[in-house]
Amino acid sequence: MPASVHIVGAGLAGSEAAWQAAEAGVPVILHEMRPQRMTAAHQTGGCAELVCSNSFRSDDHLGNAVGLLHEEMRRNGSLIMGMGDLFQLPAGGALAVDRDAFSDAVTTLLSQHPNITIEYGEVAGLPPREWGNTIIATGPLTSDSLAKSILAETDEDSLAFFDAIAPIVYKDSIDFDKAWFQSRYDKKGPGGDGADYINCPLDRDQYYAFIDALTSADQTEFKDFEKDTPYFESCLPIEVMASRGPETLRFGPMKPVGLTNPHNPTVKAYAIAQLRQDNGLGTLYNMVGFQTKMKYGAQADVIRMIPGLEKAVFARLGGIHRNTFINSPKLLDRQLRLGSRPDLRFAGQIMGVEGYVESAALGLIAGRMAAAQAKGDALDPPPPTTALGALVEHVTGGFMDGPKAKFQPMNVNFGLMPPVDNLVMKNPDGSRARGKQKTRVKRRAMAERALADIGSWAP
Repeated sequence: MPASVHIVGAGLAGSEAAWQAAEAGVPVILHEMRPQRMTAAHQTGGCAELVCSNSFRSDDHLGNAVGLLHEEMRRNGSLIMGMGDLFQLPAGGALAVDRDAFSDAVTTLLSQHPNITIEYGEVAGLPPREWGNTIIATGPLTSDSLAKSILAETDEDSLAFFDAIAPIVYKDSIDFDKAWFQSRYDKKGPGGDGADYINCPLDRDQYYAFIDALTSADQTEFKDFEKDTPYFESCLPIEVMASRGPETLRFGPMKPVGLTNPHNPTVKAYAIAQLRQDNGLGTLYNMVGFQTKMKYGAQADVIRMIPGLEKAVFARLGGIHRNTFINSPKLLDRQLRLGSRPDLRFAGQIMGVEGYVESAALGLIAGRMAAAQAKGDALDPPPPTTALGALVEHVTGGFMDGPKAKFQPMNVNFGLMPPVDNLVMKNPDGSRARGKQKTRVKRRAMAERALADIGSWAP
């Protein structure tokens, strides 16, 4: 029997890593501090709890990089994608999940796996060397004691940013004399029917009154050591976006395009707030793009200015928490191991990837690598032409160029993958690609190449 792999953290990355190693026949000891010690954002002690959105984003595997990552992970027996598919909710072209059912299922499968032992309690410092083959997958909410130990070991400045959480509203408190169901452009996605979002329209006066209230509302005050921490651009608080200009939200999460108000079909809304289903029963909806750092009282008052939400009852108000990540390109090798402590691998958001799926993807790779090591072997990273391989390139520094290059968190995107050589610009029907069609042709070609290449890495 191979020696055990220790994994610290049972979030998406740690859960996926544990599953992959265990399925490879290697014993796993999974360490999780919750529920004995909670974080600022988690609500439960369950594995793979989703603390922000319940969306895994686009499921289009031929036109969207995260959809491609979904498919690559499915082909590699991903626990996170398997449970995501099992507990999917209608969400247009996205893959959204019932967060509680999803976490419960992941927790059950891990706790019942014959090769996995879950030990609850905080790992307060760096894992001891005698553990040997270890993965740190503590995520962006790594405890202060462990974060300080990592920094002491690496002698690197910490990088950090704030991540904000969107409010969740009870469906039966929404006024459907004003709101309606529709996906943008009536687009159908996995489990959807083209009417997956609740839409709340604002006219011009209502929108500007909302913006005024939003930008003047009481906000969470940061501690002194947090004040210089940057936000991640893909998850900005809505009031931060609004402060960049009164029209910003109309071209972001409140854009009114692709939607027609059935209550007043001849009048175009000036802006629209959307809500997405958040649980299997369809009783809860989260506000899309409405991550916020407003204080609770102000938050409820401002959101109830939106037509249809005047009597909104909140299952959860929004909040904000501090995320941290390491300078992975300087610290990790191609096996995702720490240079000064090669017994330690890292996985997930603490490495500098963003998003649920990206975090789980790095867990999948780290788990496979650790399992191979436990068996006296070594597993190379996936090909860089794949979405999985592109993420490894990102966190190990392959994308960096020049002395001024600065490592920042990144979602998976086609820009991380090499272009397809000698590509013929033709649509699937054989016609010549023009304008925006060329982008779709390029993405499809890169996706098809990735799915072919991942086959050489998948077991």
